[in-house]
Amino acid sequence: MIKINENYKKLQASYLFSDIAKRVTAFQAANPRKHIIRLGIGDVTRALPDACIKAFHAAVDEMAGDATFHGYGPEQGYDFLREAIAEGDYKPRGCDIAADEIFVSDGAKCDSGNFQEIFARDIRVAIPDPVYPVYVDTNVMAGRTGEAEGGRYTGLTYLDGNKANGFIPDLPGEPVDLIYLCFPNNPTGATATKEQLQQWVDYAKANRALILFDAAYEAFVQDESLPRSIYEIDGAREVAVEFRSFSKTAGFTGTRCAYTVVPKDCTAYTANGEAVAIHDLWNRRHTTKFNSVSYPVQKAAEAVYSEAGRAQVKALVSDYLKNARYIRERMEALGYDCIGGENSPYIWIDAKGDSWAFFDALLDKAGVVCTPGAGFGKCGEGYIRISAFNSFENVQQAMSGISEVH
Repeated sequence: MIKINENYKKLQASYLFSDIAKRVTAFQAANPRKHIIRLGIGDVTRALPDACIKAFHAAVDEMAGDATFHGYGPEQGYDFLREAIAEGDYKPRGCDIAADEIFVSDGAKCDSGNFQEIFARDIRVAIPDPVYPVYVDTNVMAGRTGEAEGGRYTGLTYLDGNKANGFIPDLPGEPVDLIYLCFPNNPTGATATKEQLQQWVDYAKANRALILFDAAYEAFVQDESLPRSIYEIDGAREVAVEFRSFSKTAGFTGTRCAYTVVPKDCTAYTANGEAVAIHDLWNRRHTTKFNSVSYPVQKAAEAVYSEAGRAQVKALVSDYLKNARYIRERMEALGYDCIGGENSPYIWIDAKGDSWAFFDALLDKAGVVCTPGAGFGKCGEGYIRISAFNSFENVQQAMSGISEVH
């Protein structure tokens, strides 16, 4: 008799975005003539930058000839892309990150979910709330939690984000081993200062903990006083792993390319207290379970760092931020308290009531899809998230519809 991993049965009924998709599908079936504007899931809507398309086509042409064909590539990614990332994303910010500390992958979601595999099951994990569900669910699957009680899993240390602290959680009140942080934050759009991140790095060093830092939305940071990488913080190389993605910046959600930075200074320990390089562990896991991203996709990603690519990506980000500012301004004009939308593509809105009820009202009366905050954790109840990933025309139409509902 084959037995299942019983931890999967602890998971709440289904993944948040699956729930949303089911509700939207049912509404569309019942209202086939109703135009729906999707501002819920954070999927981009603009085409890939022209520089990336040209590089993509050229790489595909290479695959058509025996002399230029590429088979299996390095599991960690081709050197041309890893070097472009180190030079383009980290060197200008004063971050000491080498190309061989960068691991190319098919998504930050995959990496942030998979990274916990290299640690013991009995570690103590700190999770922010509201939270990107993948951080929680993958640790539930791994058996690090008890059952869900009152919307939270026993065994996890929850870091509350709320209006009082600007959705920047305080340090844990008890020792923890693994800490998930995301800035600019998904879902709240909150951003952390260098001083705030320094506190987390200092805490991790003092407690021999590790920070998993999700920086998938760093390109949206426009305020130069704010950090775009955890490695802008003193000491972070010793205690932090960073996840980044080309999905939201260059539109690679359907193309799939991201990367994880694992500095060689990061250390974990055996049960006997022996120090082990996390870089070596992740490299072993990566080479065992992953065959890297296709050559044409990596060439397209490399083009992001060309002169034309940089300009085109900057224009994409600016367009989405224009949407974000408009959404925030319109919601605030209607009397709603908001954060985000300035250095983030997400606007976190106090719905003044039940999250799912607000979701249903916007869908039913305005044809607008948002994301209920309750799906991101206990502290998300009473809020909704609106995404800026759409055309400005659709955003204008959505805000007009919301105004009429209001």
